[in-house]
Amino acid sequence: MTKAVSSFFEKHHFSVNKADYNLISALRADMNAKLKGEKAWQEMALTWALPPEKSPVNESVIVIDAGGSNFRSCLVTFDGKGNPLVSEFRKSAMPGLERELSKAEFFDAIADKIEYLKSRADRIGFCFSYSMIITRDGDGIPNSLSKEIKASEVVGVPVGATLRQVLEKRGWNTISHIALLNDTVAALLAGAAGNSGTYSSYIGFILGTGMNGAYIQPAFGGEKRQVVVCENGKFGNFARSDFDLALDNKSQQPGEYMLEKCCSGGYLGSLGLEVLQTAAGEGLVSPESASALKELKNLTLIEMDEFLHTPGKKENVIAACCKDDGDRNTVFELLDALVERCAGYSASILAACLEQCEEGKNQPVCILCNGTTFYKTYRLKERIEFYLSQYAGSIRYEIVGMENDITIGTAIAGLL
Repeated sequence: MTKAVSSFFEKHHFSVNKADYNLISALRADMNAKLKGEKAWQEMALTWALPPEKSPVNESVIVIDAGGSNFRSCLVTFDGKGNPLVSEFRKSAMPGLERELSKAEFFDAIADKIEYLKSRADRIGFCFSYSMIITRDGDGIPNSLSKEIKASEVVGVPVGATLRQVLEKRGWNTISHIALLNDTVAALLAGAAGNSGTYSSYIGFILGTGMNGAYIQPAFGGEKRQVVVCENGKFGNFARSDFDLALDNKSQQPGEYMLEKCCSGGYLGSLGLEVLQTAAGEGLVSPESASALKELKNLTLIEMDEFLHTPGKKENVIAACCKDDGDRNTVFELLDALVERCAGYSASILAACLEQCEEGKNQPVCILCNGTTFYKTYRLKERIEFYLSQYAGSIRYEIVGMENDITIGTAIAGLL
């Protein structure tokens, strides 16, 4: 990193030194405070569940995946050896995107979308990727709906029980159980599928538009060992740069999701724009490049990532702002530092979850990672792996990926 860029970051309290063991300790202290019922930044949702000791065999389950703008449904069948087969897959728009729906309209819309799977299985796994409380019987009660979904009457309603009532009125008399979970738990369960005896514990980590983690918490406070969902992105007890503060003030939820605003795909592009326009105003690039950068109205992670992969591609919106190679190199250093910090913070979350598991001594902990930000952002995956190797110490672990992981994990949840 050039001296000019390094001095710029130092001036704005942006940590160029990414190795921060204090963040891991702070995350863990916050997690344990929440588990004790004390005030904390992170939500710690109990699931009352553990991965099955063996993979399901000769079982079928209907899978629903509702999150973001898409609604997905399919049938998953586990054969005699526990191998999953995904069939009857359909994708459509999520109910409540276009207009406000009543509770009845929302659940009728879901029932309409899965009508084609009627009588194909007696259990449903429902990945509902919104903030919710999981009940001891595996149902989910939403605390809020985000991602532009308009169905306020659904908040506080048991999703599984309500959907089951709607389906029964339509002649679905065979549904014995509907299990609710989020995508992070689904990732964890997918990592456990078929791997009993291979790993000592499991972690699920999502780094896409948002970020979230899940791990298996040992027995605590009278509660049994179980999967716990961590809203890691809500953590805010760490030093933030001037760029982070500026972005937070412009966001729809100021003062919330501070760590997520440093790392997730939903924010990294906007954070990059804050950095570039501040640098332009302070003379780090030529007047011509500075003027062009100041004209940018928004910046997405896709555009930022394209530049980092191919900085010489003139069609890119960032490259087009750069007068010459010198400015292009400076802009590259500025944006690459954001990815580097994201890697350090993400590895800190994984290290905190690893330590919470209290496993990884004789057999490794399985970490299943999911999300386009994790896998597609410029050199992010390998940097997370590097920092985690530094943070984990003697804890053994293995980072894995899996095709159809959320679908398979949701299917397993439906059979628990």
